[in-house]
Amino acid sequence: MPVLPTSGHPQGGVQLSRRGFIGAGIASGLALTGCGRSQTHSAGETAMAAAIDAAERARPHSGRTVTASLTPQRVEIDLGGPIARTLAYGNTIPGPMIRAAVGDELVVAVTNRLDHPTSVHWHGIALRNDMDGAMPATPNIEAGHDFTYRFSVPDPGTYWAHPHIGLQEDMGLYLPVIVDDPTEPGRYDAEWIVVLDDWTDGVGKSPQQIYDALVDPNKPTAMPMPTTTPPTTTSTPTTTSTTATTETSPPSPMPGMPGGDVASSDLLGGDAGDVAYPYYLINGRIPAAPTTFNAKPGHRIRIRIINAAADTAFRVALAGHSMTVTHTDGYPVLPTPVDALLIGMGERYDVVVRAASGVFPLVALAEGKNAVARSLLSTGAGSAPDPQFRPAELNKRVGTIEMFTATTSANLGRAESGLELPVVLGGTMTKYDWTINGEPYSRTKPLQVHQGQRPTLVFNNTTMMWHPMHLHGHTYQVIKADGSLGARKDTVIVLPKQKVQAVLVTDNPGTWVMHCHNAYHLEAGMMTGLDYVF
Repeated sequence: MPVLPTSGHPQGGVQLSRRGFIGAGIASGLALTGCGRSQTHSAGETAMAAAIDAAERARPHSGRTVTASLTPQRVEIDLGGPIARTLAYGNTIPGPMIRAAVGDELVVAVTNRLDHPTSVHWHGIALRNDMDGAMPATPNIEAGHDFTYRFSVPDPGTYWAHPHIGLQEDMGLYLPVIVDDPTEPGRYDAEWIVVLDDWTDGVGKSPQQIYDALVDPNKPTAMPMPTTTPPTTTSTPTTTSTTATTETSPPSPMPGMPGGDVASSDLLGGDAGDVAYPYYLINGRIPAAPTTFNAKPGHRIRIRIINAAADTAFRVALAGHSMTVTHTDGYPVLPTPVDALLIGMGERYDVVVRAASGVFPLVALAEGKNAVARSLLSTGAGSAPDPQFRPAELNKRVGTIEMFTATTSANLGRAESGLELPVVLGGTMTKYDWTINGEPYSRTKPLQVHQGQRPTLVFNNTTMMWHPMHLHGHTYQVIKADGSLGARKDTVIVLPKQKVQAVLVTDNPGTWVMHCHNAYHLEAGMMTGLDYVF
């Protein structure tokens, strides 16, 4: 992650733009000028701490405590044949699931056995600011040290945890976090948690080697990105025999390198990504050695899908089935039938399927990268198809964000007229100089808000790449092209040369960050702050 200025807070800030309205942060600064710098700083810190505590008291509290322990360490992981030496929480990827109910207090003790700092960011949870797991709100955990995260979980949903330091996100340090709603009726018979990932650490180039190649000023002006043949589809087999072999060599001609076997994607508006990975995984396994989820024919299965990848969007389909989308990033949407789903890095979708009888691959096509990850659903007799099989559903109704609408209970309401937060995404592949509002994070001017406002976030992507934009500590509701309110999200895909607008409610005070969830764009500077001003 880019280094913060010495003070921890870059000077200045991008203000809320409002016709006839003087920026709130500027006005506050002028009012306090006469108090002196140290007094102003102290007063602001005191007010911020009080507001964070007040927001925590306002969250639901069940009186229950859920405890967990995490040990980030260097280990060897079996991906289903290939052995990767990487970083993980314990001895598995994903790490051990953490599960709680709305209002529970999570107490997670982290013992850092690495030789460098780490952190745990609780992606998507609207928790108290000083437990977010990202600088400057929460200190990093130094090598050999311990830290305990302690916070209540206010909202049900599908979340996940991962580090927020450097390129650790492109390693094995991630795990699912599920928050249950005790009042939600059980409309499914089984639950399947699916974590998607792109993988290079320990089997291809290291994430640092990939990043160094991306930012190398002497790299070729055009990275090699040959066009790939569109995936072929066939009808879904449920009893076709398949050779039980283990894939031990990377299928990509340029494993773990920038460019390589990466092509364009119509769904993503152009280039699909920056890196061709040696492997793509579901629940830590390569396609030739997939995990299997067992259920019974006729069961309604809730599938919680988490994209933990660093550089890859996935198009996900379950062979022989349609899916009904019920939640985006933890929040309910009007039930929407699809055959496949486009899921960017950091996004989560919950779907429900009615299981047929047989063996069916859940296929995650690495969008634009001519490769797949897969797992299996087994409800009866049958054999799995070839590991590279691609079901016809991938090319039918593909769910994308504009198709979904939050339920009434999840609506945030309309934004305040004329009150906007501009988030201009800039940069180029040539220089690899990704920015927000014209600056990398090392020089960023944080967005500034007051508590209780309802601004419109305006993501304006001026680049030729797509960016999944994630805001810590909050959700926002997408505004559709016709002005109606869409899905409620904390991470949204912003396509090249496009804008996405969303309603934000500033109800969680603190010093937060907002960034592209492509790990390499983030490392190169595509992050800014969201500071509450008191």
